[in-house]
Amino acid sequence: MTSSAFSRRSRASSSLSDSFNVPPLERFRQAAISQSADDMSRVYAVDAVHEFPFTRPGVPSRLEGRDEIVNWIAAGWKASPLKYERYRTLAIYDTDHPETIVVEQEAIGTSTSTGEFALPNIVVLTARNGQIAHLRDYVNVLAAAAAMGRDI
Repeated sequence: MTSSAFSRRSRASSSLSDSFNVPPLERFRQAAISQSADDMSRVYAVDAVHEFPFTRPGVPSRLEGRDEIVNWIAAGWKASPLKYERYRTLAIYDTDHPETIVVEQEAIGTSTSTGEFALPNIVVLTARNGQIAHLRDYVNVLAAAAAMGRDI
C-alpha cells in the first residue's frame, strides 16, 4: 500500500486523540460506537463534506462543514434506536488517489426496536492531514429502516 492516511495491516491501539497513528476510518468508527460528538468532531476536517447518495425522504443527501456534519450525526444518535457496537470490514480497496479508499463494511449493533442488526454499507473516504475531507456514505436505507422498525 502507498504511504497514505490509511493502514490496513496495522490496527493501532492508541487513543482517539493520537490521530497520527490511528487512521481516520478507525477514529470515525470508534466515535460512532462511543457516540462521542467531541471525538467525531476531531475526525472531520473543518470544510469536510459527508454525502448520502442513497437516502430516504427527510434525510439530507449532503452535509457541508464539520459543524453541520457532527450536529446532524449527534442528533441522529439521540433520535435513533440503533446503537453500533462494532464494525466488520468486508474489504478495503485502494484507488488512484492515495488518500481515498473504498470500504465494504457492516455496522453491527443492537436496536431497541428490533434487536440485533448488521447494516451493510459502502463508504468512499478521502482523508486530508489525518482527517476526513470527504465521505460518500452508501447506506442500505432498507436495512436501516428495518433495523429501526420503520417503513420507508
